[in-house]
Amino acid sequence: MPEPVPLFELTRGRIVESTHYGHIAIVDVHGRLLASQGDPQAVAFLRSSAKPFQALPFVEHDGVQRLGLTPAELALACASHQGSEQHLRVVASLQAKAGISESQLQCGIHNPGDVRAYKDLLRRDEQPTPNRNNCSGKHSAMLAYARLRGLPLEDYLDFEHPIQKDILKAFAEMCGLTPDQVELGIDGCSAPNFAVPLYNTALAFARLCDPRGLPEKRAWACQAVTAAMTSQPEMISGPDEFDCRMMQVGQGRLICKRGAEGFQAIGLLPGASGQDTPGLGIAFKVTDGDLGQRRLDLKPFSRVRPAVALEILKQLDLLDTAQQQELAEFGPVRPVRNHRGLVVGEARPAFRLAFQA
Repeated sequence: MPEPVPLFELTRGRIVESTHYGHIAIVDVHGRLLASQGDPQAVAFLRSSAKPFQALPFVEHDGVQRLGLTPAELALACASHQGSEQHLRVVASLQAKAGISESQLQCGIHNPGDVRAYKDLLRRDEQPTPNRNNCSGKHSAMLAYARLRGLPLEDYLDFEHPIQKDILKAFAEMCGLTPDQVELGIDGCSAPNFAVPLYNTALAFARLCDPRGLPEKRAWACQAVTAAMTSQPEMISGPDEFDCRMMQVGQGRLICKRGAEGFQAIGLLPGASGQDTPGLGIAFKVTDGDLGQRRLDLKPFSRVRPAVALEILKQLDLLDTAQQQELAEFGPVRPVRNHRGLVVGEARPAFRLAFQA
């Protein structure tokens, strides 16, 4: 297996001080590998980038119509939300419609990413509850699906639970694989998670955005998921985070979904890369994990994934000058500043895509 290649570097003075490595795959809906760097067959866990696929069986089996879910509620089922008061209202509404409660979630708890919510909890000396977890929408949809099917709720995360088998089957099909070709693990929220080659993840995102050739019900579910994500990007992450901003600037042409440990996936709808062009999928993995940080204002920040994503889109000629300016806070090139605000170096992409002939 080829070694990971440099994707991003930080300089200090004239010296490259730090380098982040990884792999990239870009695939169209027909399965053609269009461009890559490193090893497009590198296997990685999608982590939260898998959420749109984990919602598919619920949507496919008419969960949205039967419960009367709004686009915002469906988007939250695909989200890594930030636990804001707005996100809590939407997840609580989803749960009320499904006849489930927060106490049934098995996702665990963590502090909200939303700055105001985080400060309010500290001010009140309160502990967060499961609905603050950025996966609470996904877990609520899983419980809703199990309830609609009359299945047990207490073990809804077990690998052998019927809803998890449905999710694995749907995900594998979208990837062009069989379920036994998908490596399984347990996510940070305790739900099953999937590891497949980056090529197959990119193919799955291309099919999600351009479901031509898929069975009618699956194609309809894919369109419902992408429509919810593109119309409600503020549900997918925090309003200042890259996934949300990228989808806002993309104006309905793409979906963007991050995963933990340096994973990122992007899907482009048909026509996004030119008239009559097919859907595309982009998947990459930063092998050191791109550990998230908080700025002085406490807003979450990832220094590698957004910049690498922007550089990929730039090299694919998919962002115009105005869009690049709107997203400039994320890169792809940024100054490195010290604690006084002095510019001491540069953070910049370190790769050129290898395009297939």
